[in-house]
Amino acid sequence: MTRTRVGLVAHHQRPLAEQLALEVVGWLQSEGHDVVVPGPDAAVTGATGVPEDRFADGLDFAVSVGGDGTMLRTVALVARAGVPVLGINRGHLGYLTVVEADDWKPALAHVLDGDFRTEQRMTLDVSVLGPDGASRQPRIALNDAVVEKSEAGHTVRVALAISGQHAISYAADALIVATPTGSTAYNLSAGGPIVTPNLSALVVTPVAAHSLFGRPLVVGPGEVVRVEVEAGGAVLGVDGVHCARLSAGDVVECRESGTPARLVMFGERDFWQVVTTKFGLDPR
Repeated sequence: MTRTRVGLVAHHQRPLAEQLALEVVGWLQSEGHDVVVPGPDAAVTGATGVPEDRFADGLDFAVSVGGDGTMLRTVALVARAGVPVLGINRGHLGYLTVVEADDWKPALAHVLDGDFRTEQRMTLDVSVLGPDGASRQPRIALNDAVVEKSEAGHTVRVALAISGQHAISYAADALIVATPTGSTAYNLSAGGPIVTPNLSALVVTPVAAHSLFGRPLVVGPGEVVRVEVEAGGAVLGVDGVHCARLSAGDVVECRESGTPARLVMFGERDFWQVVTTKFGLDPR
């Protein structure tokens, strides 16, 4: 068997995930493979820690041990390097993961043998532009970018423009810009549509809009969505992680990334069957 360099990311606050991560690391190393983890994960996995900005270097594939949040973190670390991600579920819903905890060893053996396929998922490049037009380092999102109010009892007022054309202004609790993958996350909870992942689109959904028009919008992948804060304090969340405080004049710009996420799959996976099963809609 060829020596492989594997990256592993584990959930930090879930003892079952930590224990499973230790088992995965131990097995991979006993099989003669190199295992690296992001620096913060070294203490809970016993593997070699590397800086997060170098984590993806030289990886053959990455393993996420946890739930959907851990999958999002893993994708953020490796997507730009084109590294495939295998998700092992040690969370609650595990919507993005494909392997349950009891099946991790045969699944890893298949990946190491090259017996798997990858499914490409659209991602977003998310940038923050200040009033002077200066752009901060863009972040990549598999699920969504969310501009939300920073204080309870208040709203944030935002102006939405699509490809340079003003579309609508909202006073709302938040505004979500989601990918098809993210359409089943916060977007779904806010009343947005479910979008099949093989369709490239951006879904824009206001949350608790103080307006007669609060419907979601679906726009094409080549369009640029700009969300400008007009009034009220706000924060930007990218895949569930707060990464910037926003004030009047700041703009969040979202566009389809040229780098899709690559998720490890085995055989055919029916999207609608996954949706009905994971969300408890399948009566069988």
